[in-house]
Amino acid sequence: MKQTTWVIRPETASDNATIEDLQAEAFGPGRFARTAFRIREGVPHRPDLSFVGLAGSQVAGSIRLSPILIGETEALLLGPLTVSPDFKNRGLGKALMRTALAAAEAAGDKVVLLVGDAPYYSPFGFNQVPFGRITLPGPVDPARLLIALFNEGVMPEGMVHGGASMALPSQS
Repeated sequence: MKQTTWVIRPETASDNATIEDLQAEAFGPGRFARTAFRIREGVPHRPDLSFVGLAGSQVAGSIRLSPILIGETEALLLGPLTVSPDFKNRGLGKALMRTALAAAEAAGDKVVLLVGDAPYYSPFGFNQVPFGRITLPGPVDPARLLIALFNEGVMPEGMVHGGASMALPSQS
C-alpha cells in the first residue's frame, strides 16, 4: 500500500546527515555547481521554515528556506525540496511545500524565490519572474526562475545575494 498520509515536523540538527544523503541521491555531486546551491553556500537555512516529512520514523523528504536579498529586499530562497525516490509521486513534496509556505506566510515573510518547474510550483502561487527583473550570480534558465509573494509583498528587483538576515536589519 502506498503511503499517502505524512507526518511533517520541523527539521532538527539530528536530521542533517539524512537530509544531506537525500540531496546527494536526488541531485548528485553536480548540485554544488548549480547557482541556487551556490547562493545558499555558507548561509544557514531558517530552522523555523525547514521541515522533514516522515514515513514511520524514516525521513522521506525535506524542504528548506534560506534568507537572501534581492537587491535590497529581504526574501527567502526555497530549496532544495527533496523527496526520497522510494516515496516520490505520493504527495510528500506537495505536503512539504504547503507546510513551509504557510509557515513563511505566518512568520510575515513576503517573498519566496526558487529555481524550478513552473507546472509543479505554480499551484503554490509561484509565477515566472519577469525577464531581467531579478538576476542571479550564475546561470539559470529564466523560465525556471519563479517567485511567490505573500503578506502584500511587492515584486523585488536586483541581484540575488545569500544571507539576507546577516546583510540587513529586519524590516518587520
